[in-house]
Amino acid sequence: MLLLALGAVAQTTFVNPILGGDFPDPTVLRDGEDYYLTNSAFDYQPGLVVYHSRDLVNWVPVSYALKTYLGSIWAPDIKKHAGRYYIYFTVHGERRTNCVVTADTPAGPWSDPVDLGIGDIDPCFVEGDDGKCYLVMSGGNRWTLSDDCLSVVPDSKVHFYDGWSYPGEWLTEGFCLEGPKIYRIGKYYYYLSAEGGTAGPPTSHMVVVARSTSIDGPWENMPTNPLIHTYSRDERWWSKGHGSLVDTPDGQWYCIYHAYENGFYNLGRQTLMEPVHFTSDGWIAADGGDASGVMPSPVQQQGEGRLSRLGEFRLGLDWRFYKSFNPERVTVSDGALTLQGRGSSLGTSAPLMFIAGAHRYEIEAEVRLTGRVRAGLCLYYNDKYNVGTAFDGERRYRYRRDQANGVGPSGGTRLWLRLRNDAHVVTAYWSRDGVEWHRETWGQEISGFNHNTLYEFQSVLPGVFCEGEGAATFTNFKYREL
Repeated sequence: MLLLALGAVAQTTFVNPILGGDFPDPTVLRDGEDYYLTNSAFDYQPGLVVYHSRDLVNWVPVSYALKTYLGSIWAPDIKKHAGRYYIYFTVHGERRTNCVVTADTPAGPWSDPVDLGIGDIDPCFVEGDDGKCYLVMSGGNRWTLSDDCLSVVPDSKVHFYDGWSYPGEWLTEGFCLEGPKIYRIGKYYYYLSAEGGTAGPPTSHMVVVARSTSIDGPWENMPTNPLIHTYSRDERWWSKGHGSLVDTPDGQWYCIYHAYENGFYNLGRQTLMEPVHFTSDGWIAADGGDASGVMPSPVQQQGEGRLSRLGEFRLGLDWRFYKSFNPERVTVSDGALTLQGRGSSLGTSAPLMFIAGAHRYEIEAEVRLTGRVRAGLCLYYNDKYNVGTAFDGERRYRYRRDQANGVGPSGGTRLWLRLRNDAHVVTAYWSRDGVEWHRETWGQEISGFNHNTLYEFQSVLPGVFCEGEGAATFTNFKYREL
């Protein structure tokens, strides 16, 4: 059973974020009246989940493109070329490289990744006016692609853009010329770049624009740069940047980008959108102000809630692992998830999680144990920084920074558990029948579980876990926004 205040609602306006929670580095493709979006997976697996929308506001997952853990997955680019779909992405693992996967439809199946064997980060596919295809990278660099777009031409790397020099008094994380997105619109190629660093101070990130009549340049920087930027720590959205342009069939234009939310860094970089327009002199202007207000929706559309099918435990679409992909650990039947045990702690158990994206929420489930296991509910940043509530056949436990402490008897191998995140303050509850609930005496505060403190570009995700030898079955799963 799933209780959720996220239904199908006809919209004529929207309020950011369009994808709440950890949806960094968004890349979006319009294919007729359909839109497809994916984003950085980092250490979550399956990776590169592809989302579909008909209105740019309501997004539902339709496939995932990466079934193998290669390392941290950064800044993808989704494109359609010659009737086929491509996702290029950076892998930051034992070595840094860039890869591509392909599919006949965005719904997949997607191919195994092809290693392009090149450095830099944040690949962007673009078709040139010379009939060739290119892969534009961070730092203003570019490679020529082979005819099938599955390899690069040896020794074809060139440096062809230096970026825009923002005012020296601006407080950023660093210059960081990255996140390129290039579009042929009318007579110009428009080159969008991220500068200023993706985290760090609130005013770090931005979207800058340059243009040229040729893919080879020279590139002219927009006189009114940047297109998107956070100017003050008093704004709701911090470190706004890494933008993609997208148009609607009737000619409206939008910029989709990411940002941290003031006071909620541990939700990760969320996906925002605002309308833009082309000026009389052929540049681009943003129309969303500080992105915190009500804005017009591209079309009126009935949208399915992104989390409306959580109770089906759809692995890869809603639910994901951390640094592992183990479908053999998971059995789903009639709304019941059986998760095989792994490891000897919450951190080593490879929990199964989803993106909530809310300030205040709680998760709940009935849990049954089989074998020598300890299982429960968690809020997970990484294998060292996590919290949770769990039990085994003898005791209930509190988890704090991956350490389990007994807090009372469990009374057996069946228990209802509830975990609440109330704006970073975490509390837990237990019940023997799912009706009468008891609050645990402990509470924790987890606002420090974020990238600026701990690095790794992770976020705090709710989930379920099972450690040890045996399995745990989770039923009657509920997610509620408070």
